Amino acid sequence: MTEDAAGPWLVAGLGNPGPGYAMNRHNVGFMVADLLAERMGGRFKRAAKAQAQVVEGRVGPPGPGSRRVVLVKPMSYMNLSGGPVNALREFYKVPPQRVVAVHDELDIDYGTLRLKLGGGDNGHNGLKSLTGAFGRDYHRVRCGIGRPPGRMQVADYVLKDFSSAERKELDYLVDRAADAVECLVAEGLERAQSAYNS
Repeated sequence: MTEDAAGPWLVAGLGNPGPGYAMNRHNVGFMVADLLAERMGGRFKRAAKAQAQVVEGRVGPPGPGSRRVVLVKPMSYMNLSGGPVNALREFYKVPPQRVVAVHDELDIDYGTLRLKLGGGDNGHNGLKSLTGAFGRDYHRVRCGIGRPPGRMQVADYVLKDFSSAERKELDYLVDRAADAVECLVAEGLERAQSAYNS
């Protein structure tokens, strides 16, 4: 049985639905998911089985090296992401080890990526919801957004749009994160970590 015959990977970009949140730091997961959908030549559609948008396609080199992927954007708001992601995970029969959450990360400098399997939620409500729904043994592509300046509250910081200075680097960050997801799915965690952990 080929690895692909084991079923698809499920890649969940985390964020909040609606145009008011579109450019928030908390929505970098949605931005990466949108770019991956564009690369796959797909368009997000409302999922019949969950409060989410999905697109199915393949990543990796054409031929036997490519992998089937279900891209998901939960439409439930960040802190309830686990329900829709888990409903789709069960529908597509994806084990947690083939789930990838793409999300913002406060404890990493802006523009830096880190990939890992499992771990805590580090106060991230989206991860907390996923872990509550199906355990912690899923992959994470963590997109660094840095800590809030001065006395700014974390909640205010993550729900603010990227600054104009940050926006100059944002396309590069989103592009690299999408590359990292493709590498993780097609070539495995170790290879992706050595190429993209910075």
